[in-house]
Amino acid sequence: QVQLVESGGGLVQPGGSLRLSCAASGITVRSVAMAWYRQAPGKQRELVADITSGGRPNYVDSVKGRFTISRDPPKNTLYLQMNSLKPDDTAVYYCTVLIYNAWGQGTQVTVSA
Repeated sequence: QVQLVESGGGLVQPGGSLRLSCAASGITVRSVAMAWYRQAPGKQRELVADITSGGRPNYVDSVKGRFTISRDPPKNTLYLQMNSLKPDDTAVYYCTVLIYNAWGQGTQVTVSA
């Protein structure tokens, strides 16, 4: 059974940084494609970044140059480093393994002065 547990969200001022973590069990993070999605109030869930099983990252245009997706196989954890945060980045962030339709519970990120 695949389980994903996100952490690292919080309240940050515009221009600040956060690092989200997604601890995985039931899978090996280096062997599957994984992704971060987010859902803002009143909006549909959207892809933020993904990483292929081979380690190639992809980003939605709005976060390119600001966010970095990575994984730590010894810790079996997926990360999302978020820099230069903007109020529009405010959302609940989820990690997922799409081939298993597995989702974490989400972690809230709020960017506000």
